[in-house]
Amino acid sequence: MRQVQDDGPFPTEDTVLTRKKLAGKAWLLVGLLGLAAPAPRAEAQSGTEAQAQARLAAAAAAWSGEGEVFYQIFVRSFRDGNGDRVGDLRGIQDELGYLQELGVISLLLTPVNPSPFYHNYFASSFEGVDPAYGDVRALHALIEAVHGRKMKIYLDEEVQYVAGNHPWWKESAGRPDSKYSHYLLYHGPGNTEPESAVFNLTLTPTWDGAKIPLTTVNMLEPAVKRYFQQLFLSLVDPNHDGRFDDGVDGFRLDHMMDDLDSKGILKNLFAEFWAPIFARARALNPRIRIIAEQADWGFGDDFLARSGADMVFAFPLQRAIASLDRKGLADAITATVQKTPAGKGQLVFIENHDVIRYASVVGGDPRKERIGAALDVLLKGTPLIYYGQELGMKGKRTDAWTSDANDIPDREAMPWTGKEEAAGSAIWYRGDGPWWSNRYNRDGDGISVAQEKQDPKSLLSFYRRLLALRRTHPEIRSGDERVLDTDQQDVLAVLRSTPTRASLLLVNLADAPRTAVVDTSGIPATLSGGPLLELIANTPAGAGLRVRLAPLQVELLYPRGQRRR
Repeated sequence: MRQVQDDGPFPTEDTVLTRKKLAGKAWLLVGLLGLAAPAPRAEAQSGTEAQAQARLAAAAAAWSGEGEVFYQIFVRSFRDGNGDRVGDLRGIQDELGYLQELGVISLLLTPVNPSPFYHNYFASSFEGVDPAYGDVRALHALIEAVHGRKMKIYLDEEVQYVAGNHPWWKESAGRPDSKYSHYLLYHGPGNTEPESAVFNLTLTPTWDGAKIPLTTVNMLEPAVKRYFQQLFLSLVDPNHDGRFDDGVDGFRLDHMMDDLDSKGILKNLFAEFWAPIFARARALNPRIRIIAEQADWGFGDDFLARSGADMVFAFPLQRAIASLDRKGLADAITATVQKTPAGKGQLVFIENHDVIRYASVVGGDPRKERIGAALDVLLKGTPLIYYGQELGMKGKRTDAWTSDANDIPDREAMPWTGKEEAAGSAIWYRGDGPWWSNRYNRDGDGISVAQEKQDPKSLLSFYRRLLALRRTHPEIRSGDERVLDTDQQDVLAVLRSTPTRASLLLVNLADAPRTAVVDTSGIPATLSGGPLLELIANTPAGAGLRVRLAPLQVELLYPRGQRRR
């Protein structure tokens, strides 16, 4: 690991605003670059002009991020690396081999900055690392280990709100003469009435009995905008040396909105706040990607068109997959493609830290779990797997406890072995609370890495197979997508294709056998009439598109003899 400045990628509150003194002319160059696009690649100039234009058009049409497979890690719950029962950065580093073997390319970490909340949203500092997770050097060690495996790492950032112990609040409350007086939103005289945060929260109870004040950052204050612009730059290139092996590859922006919380106070944030951050970060490293969590949980087309984000979350598709309704799925698949601009992308997911785990949605039915897995991995977009999803972890948030404990059931410890008390288990919530006594994870329930990794029939093995198919089949990884008609209202048929290759995903959503006849209009002849292979089971599937499907069965049909790469 290269030597890193002591303040690492998270400088102090004061130094982040004076980074130009440390980097000299490099910062001036970044400022001058502004929104400038990177220079055209040399290959675009080779061959005929028509060939160059065709290559550029193909690149523009491709969805952002389709070459990646994301794995979202709830840091506190993933892997304990030092024996204190709290997930940490060292624990993640220890399991990079597991993730790479699964087929993961990109890690997406929940926030790692200090916070009084177990989930680390609502920061007490936008800099540094929560001591429970390690320190800045541990973060650098993880980043460099990720990059050493040719993988990527993204950080989740929430910058709109702060907790009561944040320095900006402690030094400005009741002190209008403070240098931070305008960093937060206050009403009334003398900085005595701070603006509420998301959902109009002003005081938030935590799972361990604390009550934490919250307020909103003044994102339109010029000093605040400069602060975050340079903070993001320091995360992309911590050493300011023009190399990025020690910096992150992108960001997830939590609860992104143009008019924050629709209050009419912080408006036009796409242009006024986010665009300058993105422009400077991309001028420094054009390869970074920005993921917006669109706050309305819609299709995200407005965010992709106006916010400058590269990808959004496919929320309507997630809800459709949870419903297992053929028409709802067909509509969501079609609309998602139609609403995604060229060069932008969708993260396809079936669960995350804010929603019910898919295994609980489908009642633990292994057939339905496999349907969810297939749709997550094989539909157009970039797959995202929430930690433990590949094992069939269960979890369902509750409203019973009137605190952030309500979400602990969606965020239980990753089950590495068949025993929760085993070394490495991040059971930070262990105690006498109902979130522990009523937990979903149980010893010997068959849901763990150790129990599933050697079982070829396990859900983990199924995910590995799907991700391997995605990696070796370009039509699945980045091809076009079209929902086809069949004569069965319970059977979903999705064609994935490139100009030279095609495969057909069939899903029987009924708990009864179905014989489906697929409409072959516009389908390549190799699929509609030639001998086929069922790729998931790797078995011959006869010829023609009259297909007998078992109850809740998934098949992926591919012409025998057609090249795979």
